[in-house]
Amino acid sequence: MTQAILSKSLYESDFLLWTQDTVAKLKAKDFDHVDLKNLIEEIESLGKSEKKEIKSRLTTLLEHLIKRIYVDMPQEFNGWERTIRNQRTEIEFLLDDSPSLQALWNDTFDIAFRAALRDVRKEYSKKGYQFPDVWQFGHDIDTMLNVDFWE
Repeated sequence: MTQAILSKSLYESDFLLWTQDTVAKLKAKDFDHVDLKNLIEEIESLGKSEKKEIKSRLTTLLEHLIKRIYVDMPQEFNGWERTIRNQRTEIEFLLDDSPSLQALWNDTFDIAFRAALRDVRKEYSKKGYQFPDVWQFGHDIDTMLNVDFWE
């Protein structure tokens, strides 16, 4: 077992220790000993993670907006509105931390809307609810984060 661990890189055997070691080497400007291959991979994955998170949060926001606008179930309104507020806040935080995500908004919106619509239709179409194929309202960032479309 120890032999197998020794043959693995620090990156593979102890990720936390690898991050600490990498930070220490970068701070010491010991660039010759930095594991560049894995560092590059990790930095790339951070960007992908940010994109994935905004898409996920926007999908959840849209699911609950669609339900709140088109599904007449007043007993559910408070829960849907709470989720809408939470997702809006989290999206604001993401955009504040990574403003470049704004450039991806339109493409992300289209993908998120299709996913949200699919999921809401699956749950509520069998109960007789119908939903438009396209988002009927403005979908710019400011509108999506501030407008209560059901009012």
